[in-house]
Amino acid sequence: MDERQIRQVRSFNRAVTRRIGVLTDDYLGRGRPLAESRLIFEIGRDGAEVRDLRARLSLDSGYLSRLLRSLEAQGLAKSQPAPGDARVRRVTLTAKGRREVDLLDRRSQDFATSLLASLGPSQRERLTGAMAEVERLMRAAAVRIEVADPTSADARACIDAYLRELDERFESGFDASVGPSADPQELVPPSGVLLLARLDDAALACGALKVIGPGIGEIKRMWVSPDARGLGIAQRLLDALEAHAHQMHLTTLRLDTNRTLVEARALYARNGYREIARYNDNPYADHWFEKRLG
Repeated sequence: MDERQIRQVRSFNRAVTRRIGVLTDDYLGRGRPLAESRLIFEIGRDGAEVRDLRARLSLDSGYLSRLLRSLEAQGLAKSQPAPGDARVRRVTLTAKGRREVDLLDRRSQDFATSLLASLGPSQRERLTGAMAEVERLMRAAAVRIEVADPTSADARACIDAYLRELDERFESGFDASVGPSADPQELVPPSGVLLLARLDDAALACGALKVIGPGIGEIKRMWVSPDARGLGIAQRLLDALEAHAHQMHLTTLRLDTNRTLVEARALYARNGYREIARYNDNPYADHWFEKRLG
């Protein structure tokens, strides 16, 4: 890892936390730390389930419980079993809490305005553009890729979304029962592997590897949710699948793709996959690729 880059990240963290008031117990002048104020925002006027708050804010159960107790002691929030499921707790704001979130929203707006006010027009554009880029890259950095059970609900949701998109994009539609298979039993070791990409515990991409012959694997089910595209997830999935191929002692990877999937073809070409003659009978394939692993 580049030491200069690490120093820049640490410097940025120090500058931002000082400037936005993270280091005080009086965030936006309301006499409480940022964590409590952020939790008020996240509960919002509609309320939220405790498990969703925990996932959304990446908080452990103990710390979140302490924050909620503090808000309840201040008369800002209350929690109770969710309707229809006593095992799930739901948090809502009180009338006082709703007034507080409105005030916090106004003060947050004023703070953002004051931050921009001292800058010229071009500097404001540079700052907000840089913030958008940092937010996008921080989101990308939070994505994790892991092996998944192809029969799990998250895996099925991703694969079903992938199949729906193919049906929408292919000129003749798409029927998953036609052509080469990628059944769940083919996507578990030693026959293959399925990977899911997750962000804040939500599955938003998938990619699979299937053994189709001695030393030969096939890339299948490569899909990224539209709202997560541009974060480099497809590249990370492909890198991870190639790493698993090495572990499975595969020496060659193949794949097929439709002519409408121009983004996929560009990804494979960038990564050393060369176009070859047809190697299967997939009626939806227009291009076939292969890569020899080093």
